Amino acid sequence: MEPFPVIHTNFWDAVIAVPVVLIATQIIKILLPVPRVLIPTVANILGLVFALFIAHRFNFWGAIFMGFFYGNAAVGVYASLKTSWHAYRKSDQNKK
Repeated sequence: MEPFPVIHTNFWDAVIAVPVVLIATQIIKILLPVPRVLIPTVANILGLVFALFIAHRFNFWGAIFMGFFYGNAAVGVYASLKTSWHAYRKSDQNKK
């Protein structure tokens, strides 16, 4: 039985990879008519590409795991920022 792969990740993965995937997803949304339902899939594909070819080139299983992490983290950051922005705008309107 083969042991689980060791996945080396660091602070820079979260600081560089997740924003890169988030920004690339937003650019794709602007340039291409992608249905809203497929945006998380696009983010996951971009995360996988980033992990496989840039961040974790020499560890396939680690790259697969981290690619899904990058994609899902980018979707979560976007959803959190959007929810926070809408809540802020709503509270700002209630004060007037």
